[in-house]
Amino acid sequence: MKILVTRKLPKEMIKPLYEIPDSTVVMFDQEEIPMPKKDLLKEIRNADGILANLTDDLNREVLKEAKQLKVISTMAVGYDNIDMEEAEKRGIKVGHTPYVLTEATADLTFALLLSVSRNLPQAASIVKNNQWKSWSPFSYTGHQVHGATIGIIGMGRIGLSVARRAKGFSMKVLYHNRSRHIESENEVGAIYCEDIDTLLAQSDYVVLLVPGSKQTTHMFGEEQFKKMKNKAYFINTSRGTNVDEQALFHALKEGEIKGAGLDVFESEPIQGDHPLLELDNVLALPHIGSASIETRTEMAELTVTNLKNGLTGKPLVYEVQYN
Repeated sequence: MKILVTRKLPKEMIKPLYEIPDSTVVMFDQEEIPMPKKDLLKEIRNADGILANLTDDLNREVLKEAKQLKVISTMAVGYDNIDMEEAEKRGIKVGHTPYVLTEATADLTFALLLSVSRNLPQAASIVKNNQWKSWSPFSYTGHQVHGATIGIIGMGRIGLSVARRAKGFSMKVLYHNRSRHIESENEVGAIYCEDIDTLLAQSDYVVLLVPGSKQTTHMFGEEQFKKMKNKAYFINTSRGTNVDEQALFHALKEGEIKGAGLDVFESEPIQGDHPLLELDNVLALPHIGSASIETRTEMAELTVTNLKNGLTGKPLVYEVQYN
């Protein structure tokens, strides 16, 4: 039984895979870069299971090469990098890691919100570059988060955790979702906006937290940015494909919105010459929403367990259910 691990992980972490009878584990030897496509195509051909990452493009072409594949276990909540139609047709089980990264992602989301609203990157740069000459009454003044209005688009587990943090800052919480989220209304007093335009018009901070899919591609574009306050901030820790980056650049450049905090991009890693990175009112991070030691360790352990269970005839802890 061949098991493919597409990123280098600590041997101790994947030890349970070696314990599967008659298993051979093939692990890519790099941690910082994805497995090249040619290597992926070669190694997946006779693999029974694969421990994948969100940067692995497991499209139809790749999956068709994997004649023996029984289980895909991805170290992520989302699985938009996997051709689910092909996987379903082949009867391949797909495991993922929901729940475990909720709090870490909510922490990072709120950290972005605070950082852009108070100009923290710019202020830190002044100090590091020895440009801080004197205290000034209005230098690097930002906007107060306490008492402001936050609009959360996608009130799932992460959305509710962000709302809890917002409540700690006495913020008014608006949300837009496919359906009402009664738990958030009861717990933090969140107000449901059936019409997303109402949320956009009233929010000082718009936080996008919807899963990535074909249906949500570029759901945020020119029309949505124009409906936001020109002093509002946009935060995206969901999926980069949910946002039309050209429209976002235009909105930021023309002052249609005040600033943006971004952890995800349409193409990752984002290139250094990307127009968004030229703007002072953009704080860009390298997709680190779940990047706490505790969370990433738990994600890796769950990914290994999902894969081992699937290959030994046991139920996956978290298995994606086909429609």
